[in-house]
Amino acid sequence: MSLKLKLHIVLAEKRMSQKELSLKTGVRLPTISAYCNDKAKHIVIEHFNKFMEVLGCDITDLIEYIKDDNKEN
Repeated sequence: MSLKLKLHIVLAEKRMSQKELSLKTGVRLPTISAYCNDKAKHIVIEHFNKFMEVLGCDITDLIEYIKDDNKEN
């Protein structure tokens, strides 16, 4: 099981840069970059609340749950 962050996809669809999102939300650019590159070690809910407000999207647009079918129960 894992989460796949899709912030980079939504930014591309909205034609918004990471820097512009940083300026509009107050979230540091390196943090946004980590989310976009799936390198974030943890997710800050407040950040995603701001992203959804600015980008006009839902949490399911930003995060996808991927079930690992290779693992046995």
